[in-house]
Amino acid sequence: MKTNQIAVWTILSLALFVGCQSDKKSDQKVLSVTIEPQRFFLEKIVGNSYRINTVVPPGASPETYEPTPAMMLDLAESEMYFKVGYLGFENAWTADLAKNNPKMTIVDCSRGIDLIMGEHDHGSDEKDIHRSPAPDPHVWSSPKTAKIFAGNMYRALVFAHPDSTRFYKTNFEKLEKIIDETDSIVSGLLRTAPSRSFIIYHPALSYLARDYDLIQHSIEFEGKNPSPSQMKSLVDVAKSEQVKVVFIQKGFDRKNAEVVAREVGAKVFEINPLGYEWDKETIRIAEILAGKRDE
Repeated sequence: MKTNQIAVWTILSLALFVGCQSDKKSDQKVLSVTIEPQRFFLEKIVGNSYRINTVVPPGASPETYEPTPAMMLDLAESEMYFKVGYLGFENAWTADLAKNNPKMTIVDCSRGIDLIMGEHDHGSDEKDIHRSPAPDPHVWSSPKTAKIFAGNMYRALVFAHPDSTRFYKTNFEKLEKIIDETDSIVSGLLRTAPSRSFIIYHPALSYLARDYDLIQHSIEFEGKNPSPSQMKSLVDVAKSEQVKVVFIQKGFDRKNAEVVAREVGAKVFEINPLGYEWDKETIRIAEILAGKRDE
């Protein structure tokens, strides 16, 4: 961990030095977010008035990602940083970032959400992994929690720039309609789902499951591949609950998912909960669970 802290300070110092010595990439103000679904929400609110920087690039995992010096330079330029809230990546870097860039406002997008507590490994310090229940960080997976999530972004912007309240309010109301429409579509689809249970490699849909009366079973066990006995228990549960769908996130190993699916007669679907098009991907996941897609 000491090595990581030295790296943090080195990168941040470099970022601040270069930021002071060189011209900005452009005159446009910068905001930063951790993941692409946040960029979807934030762009709907601010329009073209900011350049929005995503810390974790498409295809990378926020569980294991470490920002590059170039990314820290972008963060150093940011007026505000909107963190998800409980990703290990954020826990490891945000404190040092705040110390080295005190003018930047850091916004916790999970504030006010009824969090799901459990054992999670999301890149935190090894000595802390699995020792105590931690909040499930995937709060954007459900339209019901996503509305609170996006609302925290909106309120932070209004607080920082009260003179732009009308502009932000108009845009946020349009975003709320998108979220509400997504909620309505998802609710309608899941009413007729052939099974209330599903399996997923990494438990990234906990809030979707809770808010729409579903049961999520994870292949991954405490951040690791399951043992043979754990796989057998999962297969037995899946058979008893007539699971039809096994999800595998983009970039994850499909082997265990395919083994479980074969044993229970389910089908494997690749999903991307970290994708930019939050509304389309959320509806697609609901369509799969409802048996409306056969990709």
